[in-house]
Amino acid sequence: MQTRYLKYLLEVLSPFAVPYSAIMNIRNYLFDKGIFKEERVNAKIISVGNLTVGGSGKTPTVVYITKLLKKHDVKVGVLSRGYGRNSKGFKLISDGIDLKLSVNDSGDEIVQVAVECKVPAAVSEKRALGAKKLIAETGVEAIVLDDAYQHRWIARDLNILIFDQRFLMKRDSIEQKTLPMGRMRESFSAVDRADLVLINRKFNEKRELSKRFKDIMANKKIHYGFYKTVGLIDVKSEQLYSLQEFEGQKSLVVCGIARPFSFLKVLEDNKINITNRMLFKDHKEYEEKEVQLIRKKFYDSNSYSVITTEKDYVKLREFRKELDDIDIYYLKIDLQIENEDEFNNRILEIVN
Repeated sequence: MQTRYLKYLLEVLSPFAVPYSAIMNIRNYLFDKGIFKEERVNAKIISVGNLTVGGSGKTPTVVYITKLLKKHDVKVGVLSRGYGRNSKGFKLISDGIDLKLSVNDSGDEIVQVAVECKVPAAVSEKRALGAKKLIAETGVEAIVLDDAYQHRWIARDLNILIFDQRFLMKRDSIEQKTLPMGRMRESFSAVDRADLVLINRKFNEKRELSKRFKDIMANKKIHYGFYKTVGLIDVKSEQLYSLQEFEGQKSLVVCGIARPFSFLKVLEDNKINITNRMLFKDHKEYEEKEVQLIRKKFYDSNSYSVITTEKDYVKLREFRKELDDIDIYYLKIDLQIENEDEFNNRILEIVN
């Protein structure tokens, strides 16, 4: 039944994939020929993006690069579109010290970056305009653009393209077709625009690329990244606990991310009971009704704690009072880079 439904769905969507790809190709042609102009701003621009919809690991990469630049005394800021926010136009999210807006008016990912990195951060649909305002208001010398691979109106000094390794391993998968049939925002020919390719294997073993992708990325410098689990952080006390301390305990797992596989797998691999779970859509905007559902599920399942992701935590923290009687922890992960010195030097030479 599911196979028949999928076949029918693909037949319905397939005519729309052709005009979508044509529009993207024409748009890129106009940029490549200089008919559409990229605007340069008075700061070094490092763009982090992907070719797929959701789940490649852009946010951990933005955090990694931002912390690296900050560690080397670069006055760095972060600029995002602010996907899923309830506001429009340019908004300063943080001056590097205090948050200026709620997560609903900012977007979850930019708040996560601002809280963790403690750098100036802003959102704007128009990145060139947003970058100019961020520079004017905070004096940043470098900007990390989050999810800007397709936003070509702003010139960048380094264009980083991220792939989820699991996505690349899906040979001849429908997911590797352009929207709306698959998950691709652009075809693989767009790899040509990348200065550096980062393949994120997350918690999985490193896999060799197929000949097809070796050919596509033949002239690109490729780095591999992976996730290291730091532990579980108590959202109230900010105390860090090891995953081993939760082994065998019945927890309620709550998350609203694009691809929860890696999150669930690391909990399961560490013998944390994930039987009780509430999985929401990506960028879930939590409201009172969801919070009450979480409370009900927590008590009905006799759970020891709620375990969530860092991205969900920045939204659930808005309901501290409602969840005051529940112990909530979020999984803290860090992105690690193979041959990190070479990768770091490539980033640092842009701003020096």
